[in-house]
Amino acid sequence: MKISGNTILITGGASGIGYEMAKEFIKRKNTVIVTGRNEQKLQKAKKELSGLVTFKSDVSNPNDVKELYDQVAKNYPGLNILINNAGVMYTIDLQKHKLSLTDLTKEIDNNVKGTIWMNDAFISLLKKNKNAATVTVSSGLAFVPLAISPIYCASKAALHSYTLSLREQLRNTDIKVFELAPPATETELLKDFKESDMKGISLMSVQNMVAGFMKGFENDTYEICPGQASQLRFMSRFFPSFILKQLSKPVAAMHAN
Repeated sequence: MKISGNTILITGGASGIGYEMAKEFIKRKNTVIVTGRNEQKLQKAKKELSGLVTFKSDVSNPNDVKELYDQVAKNYPGLNILINNAGVMYTIDLQKHKLSLTDLTKEIDNNVKGTIWMNDAFISLLKKNKNAATVTVSSGLAFVPLAISPIYCASKAALHSYTLSLREQLRNTDIKVFELAPPATETELLKDFKESDMKGISLMSVQNMVAGFMKGFENDTYEICPGQASQLRFMSRFFPSFILKQLSKPVAAMHAN
């Protein structure tokens, strides 16, 4: 992939991985558009990153997705890279939770439906432009679940499967289909996790994680698994029972509480 001179849309780009991606792409002289649900975060990012374009938009809302497409297609018709980064993650005790059915599946709405809806809206625009790509940000937990976050891990496994199919279906186009499966990364996504939940898990800095993504993206590595994500992928293939047991240890503490 050519990583300069592009027009790039990053969902969930006001903080964390999306923000760091935006910063790195701006350094390389790309036009970068980010979306998010929090206007204050968007405005803060816009002040910090010169030239950043922001739109308040929620990928889990179909009306927002349509409105975003209309705005981008009108004002940035040269859009050629879509990065589906927006995501939420919760710990959920499937025996004791008090969530409504809607809240119970919020991670599916945001992580899975949001990515599918964004691709469905923007693929026609990407097909018109050169050096086109779509990126799914899944997770190392797509390969083996962290059992205390069952819906999140299921959503990322679904995204991994969806992205494999999307890549096959777009082979007759010039759109390249990438998947980034981050390991546990130092972002707000993990802010509600206890130290005991993360025992044995090494957190990767967001800077190092995005540096790994940029290298893989430029080199056309279609499944990018930085740090421990690569180990999780390997272990899930060759020692699935062992690695599942290791990542399920926090469940005992969850039940004790």
